[in-house]
Amino acid sequence: MYQSTDSLAPQLLAGNRRALARTISLVEDGGPEARALLAALYPHTGRGQVVGITGAPGTGKSTLVNALTKTYRDQGRTVGIIAVDPTSPFSGGALLGDRVRMRDLAGDPGVFIRSMATRGSLGGLARATADVIAVLDAAGFDRILVETVGVGQAEVDIAGAAHTTIVVEAPGLGDEVQAIKAGVLEIADLFAVNKADREGADHTVMALQMMQGLAPARAGHHGAARSAAQHAEAGGQPDGAWLPPIIKTVAVRGEGVASLRDWIEIHAAHLVTTGQREERDFSRAAATLSHILRDELMAALLARLPAGHLEEVAAAVARHLADPYTAAEQMLAAFLEQATGGWSEPSRLSDRSDSLKPQNVDV
Repeated sequence: MYQSTDSLAPQLLAGNRRALARTISLVEDGGPEARALLAALYPHTGRGQVVGITGAPGTGKSTLVNALTKTYRDQGRTVGIIAVDPTSPFSGGALLGDRVRMRDLAGDPGVFIRSMATRGSLGGLARATADVIAVLDAAGFDRILVETVGVGQAEVDIAGAAHTTIVVEAPGLGDEVQAIKAGVLEIADLFAVNKADREGADHTVMALQMMQGLAPARAGHHGAARSAAQHAEAGGQPDGAWLPPIIKTVAVRGEGVASLRDWIEIHAAHLVTTGQREERDFSRAAATLSHILRDELMAALLARLPAGHLEEVAAAVARHLADPYTAAEQMLAAFLEQATGGWSEPSRLSDRSDSLKPQNVDV
């Protein structure tokens, strides 16, 4: 169905859009071919700037992405867009409506839009999002914009995938309280108060400023919190910390969007000069390895269990014959022991849980 990896990767690197679309489809499906293709493309990654756009539904994220893309195109930069849409918990389908919202970008050779369904992944991102980011990076896009689902408190995953994270707020949605619960003060590099022509926009800005001033001092993602007097001096601080600026935008009219784009570039330069770009790349690589190892170990463990064993363990836990942590620990210990020549006897479960130990497993 797909071209071979040997022919697909060179075509993608040469700018072939059909090869790019096929590569992303292959990566989303997963499997050995996708892994081989990602391995071939990985040496060509690391050049693109990844910008995450997150926020509650109704804040105008898609419209803002659309307007922001146009300002980058005005500068001659190429833009890859990943729009993550929620998957229905009933049908498993997704609307993928961002292609409709961004239809005026269709036909622009410097823009590539890919809608992705979450397929049950939490955190506002699809499971294959990191891989698709790598593909767009290898394809040579200058800026890669990732719009998350917009599910509120689960949006923090984008901070680990992007170099710059924009949290979009809007007046009249009660997002001031939501922002505190979602921890967006920790993940935001920039705040965009969209729909700023509406009543209450100034109140939303002041509420964000107040929350920044009330945030406890920290030396982590953005350094220590600042006083209210320093909100006018948002951006890089003398101690190397970053105070997220708050930019008012009206995306449907393009107002304030160029300023938001400029702040993205200022933040990108700040990351380089302070060495934080390298730190974020390291953190992203570590997180990617952790996710891959978790998924691979889980798949390997399940593949080696006898048929029906997982169901037996679940039934024992449901009957309160064993607690889930001890049952999982025993299964993992048995799996690790198998690699050295056989399954071990249970050491943590009671005698009445001996039936949880797999029997007659081929090594």
